[in-house]
Amino acid sequence: MKLDPLGPHFGAEVAGVDLGRAPDQSIVDIRAALVEHKVLFFRDQRLDDDGQVRLGRRLGELTASHPVVGGVDEAHPEVYALDSADNGFADVWHTDVTFMRRPPLGSILRAVVLPPAGGDTSWADSQLAYESLSEPVRRLADELTAVHDGNREFGYYLAQRRSGKGSVWDGEVVTRLDPVEHPVVRVHPETGRRGLFVNPGFTSHIVGVSEAESRGILDLLYAHLTKPEHIVRHRWRLGDVAMWDNRSTAHYANRDYGTAHRVMHRITLRGDVPAGPSPVVTPVVTAAR
Repeated sequence: MKLDPLGPHFGAEVAGVDLGRAPDQSIVDIRAALVEHKVLFFRDQRLDDDGQVRLGRRLGELTASHPVVGGVDEAHPEVYALDSADNGFADVWHTDVTFMRRPPLGSILRAVVLPPAGGDTSWADSQLAYESLSEPVRRLADELTAVHDGNREFGYYLAQRRSGKGSVWDGEVVTRLDPVEHPVVRVHPETGRRGLFVNPGFTSHIVGVSEAESRGILDLLYAHLTKPEHIVRHRWRLGDVAMWDNRSTAHYANRDYGTAHRVMHRITLRGDVPAGPSPVVTPVVTAAR
């Protein structure tokens, strides 16, 4: 297995591995590389839905396809089909499923049908974005909590397409999308690195500040997160598989291919509850007597 880094800090293309037949040590190496490089790309793979699910189970515990959207078919409840013919677009920066208390650890995406041109996907490095903020802004972000809400994107789908009964997520059937709170800065559970954990797709507002302040803070963080030096962009070919660490990235799929057809199949790995930085405890100084 050979890794070709796509930049000094973020992203790598992996060669020399067949994901359908990779030995156990390669799976261990891929899992470690995923945490280090945050997004990995594999060319010329021969996975189908069964193989994609088997691969996911070797890397971690799989979730349902999505809290609201059902699987691609009855045999594959873990596979989420992003089909442009069924409004399966992702043309807004987002981190997957942050509107749930326990968002996914990561995702594995496979190209199934591609347009003749276009449909690229970009990923942003949320850890590098946090670390390149000025220190005063980092200190501010460390103290903030944000609300994430899936109703704008999936509330209608849950009510109308699923008749109010979604998938099983964290052991419970999803029947409504209650907004959840997450820290604005997430501490990665495996590395301890901090990263921005807000996204335009699902973050509605900052807790405890005015609407104008919330909008200003989020706009600042979004603009910084998506600076070109924080981004890698992938031009898809059939046979491509991408994996990303959902705890340290956001992504965006270009919707620039008109009426051409694009289908991607995604599975997700079960994650943990996001944790923020430990609060700084200011020592109490008592006067000498």
